[in-house]
Amino acid sequence: MNDLQLMHEAVKLALAAGEAILPFWRADVAVTNKADDSPVTAADLAAHRVIADGLLALAPQVPVLSEEDCNIPLAEREGWSRWWLVDPLDGTKEFIAGSEEFTVNIALIENGEVVFGVVSMPTNGRCYFGGRGLGAWRADADDAAQPIQVRNAPAPGERFTVVASRRHSSPEQEALLAGLGAAVGQLELANIGSSLKFCLLAEGSADCYPRLAPTSQWDTAAAQGVVEGAGGEVIGLDGLPFRYPPRESLLNPYFLALPANAAWRQAFLNLI
Repeated sequence: MNDLQLMHEAVKLALAAGEAILPFWRADVAVTNKADDSPVTAADLAAHRVIADGLLALAPQVPVLSEEDCNIPLAEREGWSRWWLVDPLDGTKEFIAGSEEFTVNIALIENGEVVFGVVSMPTNGRCYFGGRGLGAWRADADDAAQPIQVRNAPAPGERFTVVASRRHSSPEQEALLAGLGAAVGQLELANIGSSLKFCLLAEGSADCYPRLAPTSQWDTAAAQGVVEGAGGEVIGLDGLPFRYPPRESLLNPYFLALPANAAWRQAFLNLI
């Protein structure tokens, strides 16, 4: 099975995981805290089981690193060349609050690079998927998938739109936004939860997504695949491509997601 076929099978699994989540949504589900004090619910675990079992059946030789099964020693992970990186329910806090802004994330990683990613929204059946060299698409419920692409500049009369987190920022990020506003004009801020922040960029609804606040590898990899398939890029503050090498900590460094060919790209990087 080639990567394009694998991606379409992963889409089916993400949608199935969403179906496993929905019975718990807005149902006063019990919340417990993990060792890092992040919340987990029965919905997270139900989605994890659907995805883990499905991926094992789909590609038994490819290991899985999931937020809900991540205590895998570095010594073992260092031997992986190709693996799945999964967040069964990204945006658990949004889910608990009753928001629709949570997703299922599935990414395939090879030698630290994203091959493709799938991001689905359980509440409305929307799904984004794509990868570098494969393209990127958005499918709404039962409608046919439509190709998506980043925009290199706002349409005439529109403001430059920056995606920001509802819950996470930092003084460094606020300073960056101030500098960006001085460079490109008044900013429009689009606040949305989970990995949907990347998806706004991928579909051309926003111009960039700077993240100078903590994330974990499973928070970002799937949506990075969508952005890269749509003509965008995700880079570190050093300007180099954002990667997922095996390391002891599963926390990400800071990053920037933007159109790869935007005219304002270098001016933006000069602010870092």
